[in-house]
Parts: sequence; structure tokens; C-alpha cells
Amino acid sequence: VQLQASGGGLVQPGGSLRLSCAASGRIRRINVMNWYRQAPGKQRELVAGITGGGTTNYADSVKGRFTISRENGKNTVILQMNSLKPEDTARYYCNADITDSEVDVRVDYWGPGTLVTVSS
Repeated sequence: VQLQASGGGLVQPGGSLRLSCAASGRIRRINVMNWYRQAPGKQRELVAGITGGGTTNYADSVKGRFTISRENGKNTVILQMNSLKPEDTARYYCNADITDSEVDVRVDYWGPGTLVTVSS
């Protein structure tokens, strides 16, 4: 399984960015997909997650500003980030809990990360 993330970049405070994470490979079922982030000198933290059934959860710091969703019919998760703040600057990582299509076990995968910089 591979996770391919895209959509990072430089944006001014108050602006928006859309991150996308596409999973491909031996996928029987995507159980959970998450976005984490890690800022320089800080621990990695969970930003938002969505289960296969569509239940979502968010870090308190992003509630009301970020929205996580799944693209219909695709193994792709979108993180829409609005009203961005300088403290949102971090490398964002896609994470997925996937049931393998051949051996029917759950495996945790990580994407390589995409950099988000919020600065004027």
C-alpha cells in the first residue's frame, strides 16, 4: 500500500489550503484515515481523522476551521484547511489503518508528508 499526499504550500494567514491523500495497493478496507502534523521542535499530533463509516474527529485547535472528508468511490481523503494561522505551520502526514486484501490483517501506513507554511 502506498499513500500519496499533495496540496501543501505557502499561504498567508487567513488563507486556505486543501490537502489530499490517496491510498493505493492491496486494500480490502480502509478502517481509518488520519492527518497528523509535526512542527519543528514539537511532537507529532493528530489533526483530524475519519473512519470507514464516516465518523470524524478533530483536534481542538482546528475545530471549526478544518474539515476532513472522503471522496466518493475513491480511497482518497481530503483535508480542507480554512482560516489558517501561523501556528498551523508544520509538515502534515497522512496515516491510514488498512485491511490488507490478501492476508486480511490490519496494517498501519504513513505517507511521506507535505509541508504547510502559513506566513505573511
